[in-house]
Amino acid sequence: MCKVKEIKPEDLRGELCFVGKTDEELSLVCMTEYVPADTLEREDGWKGFRIQGVLDFSLIGILAPIATILADHKIGIFAVSTFNTDYILVKKEKFDAAISALAGAGYTIV
Repeated sequence: MCKVKEIKPEDLRGELCFVGKTDEELSLVCMTEYVPADTLEREDGWKGFRIQGVLDFSLIGILAPIATILADHKIGIFAVSTFNTDYILVKKEKFDAAISALAGAGYTIV
């Protein structure tokens, strides 16, 4: 995750990349090896997983129970969404614990 001044086409490489823009900042979530050299701030060390399947917009409460389970295990998350689904990122050192917590709560991990 990084805060950047601008996004160039080459910043959008890799199979996973998210851009967020507000009136206050421009953020880029990408693979570590693709972080732009002129990044203003960055936070490395995240690993993620995808919620399986295409999620219809009428579905409610998909992300909240997952976030609650992880919060109960003292695991912070960074969530991003695409048109089709949600992605949950946790710090690398908490990834195995996150998967274990979700599996223990009945989620199927593939």
